[in-house]
Amino acid sequence: MKPLFDESVPRPLGTHFPPSFEIRTVQRMGWSGRSNGDLLRLAASHEFDGFVTADRGIEYQQNLDNLPLPVIVLIASRTRVQELRPLIDQAVDLVAGELQSRVYLVAER
Repeated sequence: MKPLFDESVPRPLGTHFPPSFEIRTVQRMGWSGRSNGDLLRLAASHEFDGFVTADRGIEYQQNLDNLPLPVIVLIASRTRVQELRPLIDQAVDLVAGELQSRVYLVAER
């Protein structure tokens, strides 16, 4: 699995994902400061399996009928590792499955 982490997701969160995940960050790819639309197109063209973000507004900012890859939105009270870490199992289950190019919301149950 090869997900791309948006700038809104703390980089250290990647260490809590299984080692089989080839996580890259927007910063590491040199794509900082780009719009979400640009990031989604770049991620798809570089064969990422999904885009992981904590930006709750992304589903309202993008044309959901034309998403180039799946988008996983992590929803927590804050975007710190401590708050996002409990969502990892759900996110891993999602990314490991067969995803469609749509927005998936992951929140505490």
